[in-house]
Amino acid sequence: MTHPLPLLPAATNHDAAATLSRRGVLGALAALPLALHAPLWAQDTGPLKIFQSTALTGPLADLGQAVHQGAKVYFTALNAAGGVNGRSIELNAVDDGYDVPRALANAKSFIADRNCFAIFNCLGTPMVEAMLPQVIESGIPFFAPFTGAASARPKNARNVFNIRASYADETGHLVQHLATIGIKRIAIVHQNNAFGKDVAAVARQVMASKGLSEAAVATIENNSSDAAAAAAKIAASQPEAVIMGLAGQPTVEFVKAIRQQRKGLALYALSVMGSAATLKAMGDDATGITVSQVMPLPANNILPLAREFQQAWKAAGVALAPSHLALEGYVNARVFAEALRRAGRNPTRSSFIDSAWAMKRYDLGGFEVSFTNSSKGASHFVELNMVGRDGRLIR
Repeated sequence: MTHPLPLLPAATNHDAAATLSRRGVLGALAALPLALHAPLWAQDTGPLKIFQSTALTGPLADLGQAVHQGAKVYFTALNAAGGVNGRSIELNAVDDGYDVPRALANAKSFIADRNCFAIFNCLGTPMVEAMLPQVIESGIPFFAPFTGAASARPKNARNVFNIRASYADETGHLVQHLATIGIKRIAIVHQNNAFGKDVAAVARQVMASKGLSEAAVATIENNSSDAAAAAAKIAASQPEAVIMGLAGQPTVEFVKAIRQQRKGLALYALSVMGSAATLKAMGDDATGITVSQVMPLPANNILPLAREFQQAWKAAGVALAPSHLALEGYVNARVFAEALRRAGRNPTRSSFIDSAWAMKRYDLGGFEVSFTNSSKGASHFVELNMVGRDGRLIR
C-alpha cells in the first residue's frame, strides 16, 4: 500500500504560497490513488506537528520555497483525505533566510517544543551541519534534509534520515559521463563553503581515478564578488568542460562571465543549481548547461510518480511552476507519511524511527527508496538534464 498526496502546513508570515482553495484541495484528492487515502473514520487525536527550518527569504529563497511548497501540496491533500491513520500532519515552516545562526535558533526551539514530533526537510549544507549535533543528541527524527553533503550524513545516527542522492553520487555521475564522451581536460569551479568544497574534493578524486586531467580549480565566495576572476582563471586553463559546485547568485555571475570569454564551453552543474530563479537570471547564457538531478523530470509522463505530482500540483493551483525541487519536497513528504502510516495508530518517535528504517525498496511509482544507514541516502537516483533554449530542463 502506497501513500499519496499533500497536507497543508500551518501558515507562516514567510510562506510564499497562497492558501489552497477548497476546489483545489478537492481536485488534489481526485489526483491521488484511492489506495493511498487514509480511512476517514479513524478517531482524530489532534494534528501531528513537524517543523521545518528553510530559506523562505534570502539568497536561496527560490529553492526553499519550491521544496517547501512541494511538501505542502502533498500534506494538504493527504490531510483532506483523512490524514495518516486518521491523524493530520501539520507542517510548520520557519524562515532562516539561509543563515546559520537563525537555523540554529530554529532547531533549538523545535527541540524544546514538546509538540514537535520530527524536524523535516531543512535546507542547506551549512545549516544542517550546524544543527546535527544538537539534533542527534535530542533523538528527534531529522527527516530528509535538503543537502547531499557527506558532512550531513553521520554514521550510526539512528534519528537522521537522508533521502536524496549525495553530492558524491551526482559529481561521480557527471565525471563518469565526461569520461564516457571522451572529455580529458576538466576544470572545477566551486563555492567557498562546505557544499562547494565537497563537490570539488569528490570531482578531483573521481577524475584522478579515471586518469582525467585537472585543468584548473577556482573558488567563488558566497557573495559572488570574485566570480569574474574565477571565470578568467578557468578560461585561461583552456578546459574542455567545467564542473560547477555552485548555487544561487554565484552560479549566475560565473556563467555570465565565462560565457563572455568562452561562449561554447561545456558547463556541468549539480541539482541545486537548477532553480527557476537561477535559470531565469542567467537567461540565454543558461542554454546548454547539463545538470545532474536527484529526482525524475517532473514532466516525464512515463513515470506514475511524475503524473501523480503533475495532477496534484495543477489541482492545488500553486502559483510556482512545477520543478525538480518541488517534486523533491513532495517525495520527502510522501515517504514521511508512509513511514508514519507503518508506525501504527498511536505513533511515537521511536516507532516512527523503527518503521522508517524498516522501509526497503518502497516504490513511489518509478522512484524507489530504501533506508539502510544514516551515512547514505535512501535513494541513489541521478540522471542528467540539459537546459533548453526556453530555459526549461529537458532530458
